[in-house]
Amino acid sequence: MDIKIEKIVEMALSEDGYNNDITTNTLIDKNHIISGNFISKSVGVVSGTTVANAVFKKVSNKLEFVILKKDGSFVNKGDVIAYVKGPSRDVLRGVQTALNFLEKLSGIATITNKYVQEIKGTKCNIIDTRNNTPIYRNLEKKAVRDGGGLNSRFSLGDYFVISSNHIAIIGDIKHAVDLVKIKASMYDKMTIEVEVEDKEEFLDALDTDCDIITLVNMNNELIRELVKINNKKKKIIVKGNIPTTKARSVALTGVDYIYIDSLTNNKGLEIDFNFYKRLKK
Repeated sequence: MDIKIEKIVEMALSEDGYNNDITTNTLIDKNHIISGNFISKSVGVVSGTTVANAVFKKVSNKLEFVILKKDGSFVNKGDVIAYVKGPSRDVLRGVQTALNFLEKLSGIATITNKYVQEIKGTKCNIIDTRNNTPIYRNLEKKAVRDGGGLNSRFSLGDYFVISSNHIAIIGDIKHAVDLVKIKASMYDKMTIEVEVEDKEEFLDALDTDCDIITLVNMNNELIRELVKINNKKKKIIVKGNIPTTKARSVALTGVDYIYIDSLTNNKGLEIDFNFYKRLKK
């Protein structure tokens, strides 16, 4: 597993004090063995099973974690996603951390897939943003992919994105793109994206060497007009507070991508953990 993910797992377990579970150590015999299931409480898409596995491996090499529903799989209410078997003390030390990862990441995969299904049949794609839980970006972006979505840049150094804040400081879009273009020549085909907030800014951006124009907080009527003017010269992304119920109407305007901030900002998929077999006293 990625060393970054291993570090995240280590931090999560340390935060939970997994090596000092005074209640479990007091009540449960160290030789007691038990098994338990991770069960979906609703319909959704699974993500985070490999992370949950890493949690239990970190807790103890005596634990066996078996994945029944791989990341990206659909689940119905009552489906068993995975089960764990081993010393009861070790299971209890890791189960909540594993559950936290599974619920959070499966929630991201599930909401992403809802958007993907809404725009099915169009030429548009759902794409995430940098609006994520700090430190968890790699995990959350994988969950987006598990749900059928695409990832935008992982970091500020991946490609150029000229936002309204940059334009406000520099003065105008063309000058900003020209400055970036000079720097971009140092890299191999570095993408340049420009965010615009109205038709005038769009026309300015269209007259530059940028590769992508992102339309921020625009209605569908204006989006359709700008897509027509663009005539496939640039890739077009729409950005704004777009619920699943409106995603299809936006996709049908002819844009290439829709940014959705809320993909990585939701309450998660509800998952239960239930012991199902007491194996040894």
